[in-house]
Amino acid sequence: MKSARHKARELALQGLYQWLLAKEHADEIRAHLTEFKGYDKADQKYLDLLLDGVIADAAELDAAFAPLLDRTVEELSPVERGVLLIGAYELAHVPGVPYKVVINEAVELAKSYGGTDGHKYVNGVLDKLAARLRPAEVKARKAGGGEAAA
Repeated sequence: MKSARHKARELALQGLYQWLLAKEHADEIRAHLTEFKGYDKADQKYLDLLLDGVIADAAELDAAFAPLLDRTVEELSPVERGVLLIGAYELAHVPGVPYKVVINEAVELAKSYGGTDGHKYVNGVLDKLAARLRPAEVKARKAGGGEAAA
């Protein structure tokens, strides 16, 4: 069974997909999301945090992972870009979620909604971004420090 946070991430991705393609306002997107199956099972506060945070900080987030890409941000599929935006936002602004959980959740989203090997691409980019944004946490984990639950 999917956690309430995972469902929030799924819905945030669907909302960001709409935002990336149609540039709809967050309130319009939220209204559409309420119609999706499982909306009531999502962590509503986390969904709002992700949707509002990513849209507000999209340029900063794109700039954070752009140097790690093998193409321009604009050449990413909307799904890959949405997943990377969510992952980058969580890495930068939600320190209570361990970086490995952020990456694993992003990989799962990419597997479910993205292209055939998109999850591998997302994994590589976010792994490099985690090393830049959370160097102490990454270093501790690689030294055998373990991780906390999210």
